[in-house]
Amino acid sequence: MTEPHVLFVALATHGHFNPGLNLANILSHGGVHVTFATSASVLRRVPKLPSSPRLSFAFFSDGHDDGFTPGNDVVPFLSQFEHQASKAIHDIILKSKANGKPFSFALYSLLTPWMADVARSFDLPTALFWNQSATVFAIYYHFFNGYKDLIQNSFSHPSTNIHLPGLPSFISKQLPSLCNPTNSNSFVLKLFESHFQILKQEPHLKILINTFDELEHNILRANNMENLIPIGPVLPTGEKNLSAFNPLKVEYSEYHSWLNSKAKSSVVYVSFGSIAAVSKAQLEEIARGLLDYGGEFLWVMRKMADGNERDMLSCQEELEGKGKIVGWCPQLEVLSNPAIGCFLTHCGWNSSMESLVCGVPVVAFPQWTDQATNAKIIEDVSKTGVKLKVNENGIVERGEIKRCLEMVMEEGHERESFRRNAKKWKELANKATTKGGLSHLNITAFIHELCQS
Repeated sequence: MTEPHVLFVALATHGHFNPGLNLANILSHGGVHVTFATSASVLRRVPKLPSSPRLSFAFFSDGHDDGFTPGNDVVPFLSQFEHQASKAIHDIILKSKANGKPFSFALYSLLTPWMADVARSFDLPTALFWNQSATVFAIYYHFFNGYKDLIQNSFSHPSTNIHLPGLPSFISKQLPSLCNPTNSNSFVLKLFESHFQILKQEPHLKILINTFDELEHNILRANNMENLIPIGPVLPTGEKNLSAFNPLKVEYSEYHSWLNSKAKSSVVYVSFGSIAAVSKAQLEEIARGLLDYGGEFLWVMRKMADGNERDMLSCQEELEGKGKIVGWCPQLEVLSNPAIGCFLTHCGWNSSMESLVCGVPVVAFPQWTDQATNAKIIEDVSKTGVKLKVNENGIVERGEIKRCLEMVMEEGHERESFRRNAKKWKELANKATTKGGLSHLNITAFIHELCQS
């Protein structure tokens, strides 16, 4: 039997690259040769790539060789990626065939729907890796299949419940921000629409989804969505913390020993992902909220398009006296540290999954796209955290931040409830991906199909 050779294409941004690489590694350990294709900008922040006999890489220029920086406009980034990547992938497929290693299958992640056309031109069967929740998939499915007006009109009536088939009720601020008719990222919404147009053309397209059955059982069973195959949480395998490459070795050694010196569940971990920009006014409120709360924290402050986040603050010295500020950290490893008691997060789906896997309660601070829906899952389904409330100007004030941190971190019924639920979901998430768990069975079956085809 010929060993299957899968071409896996993913965006180079953290939220797509990390889970994509983790899945590629899982497949390679299962006997599938995977060529992982993404932007060359990854090499700037990933000095060491994983080594596996069945995992290789193909890098190409997407016109943004310095990578994406928070505060940049996402539209030209995605537009140029599509233009450059589609040509590069075409060449990669031809080169691999000329070298006697033709691809037998193509796997692609979110926001690369053009890959379906490229694969079709070479008669390659495909599957989509949906690296968001099943709930978000279902909302978009309805949005592009008859419910667009209902969903968009709900944003004019923010307190009114909206009911979609097979889903719990939502209010507009719990829906993906791209559904808002006033959102400025219509190009990104168009990419999502393309995914669902492909699904109409290929109704049996397999969609591997980074979730697990226990968390979204009802969503996965609703609306005859047999295409959705839960394989998550998709996390590193083989090497410890495979996706947690460390470009800042000195900084890492500093906060690693600092964390290990702290009491169990005493530190707040603060991180807002790699895409959304947080305003200077909001950063100041977060900083003051942490200082007013008074506990210790580890805060990942990023380099922005217009400067560094830490340089935007008036209280930097006070912050550094109370907690630890870093430019990067291996998130999964940090969340696994016993000292972490709470995760103040933007609720990207990877971060949401990692908080569940590590059993860490959450203070949810969603920014855009799917994050508000993820926050609802955290608050209403897993019940492992609380969502911050914004004021009339769209700012979360320092008093609200202090209140929610105290709710999750200080002794009392609420803290114990969050920790009890976090422990339960940690066990369920880990059970899903171990031998006999449904996610493990699903990915094993997928690998078997690749090997038989």
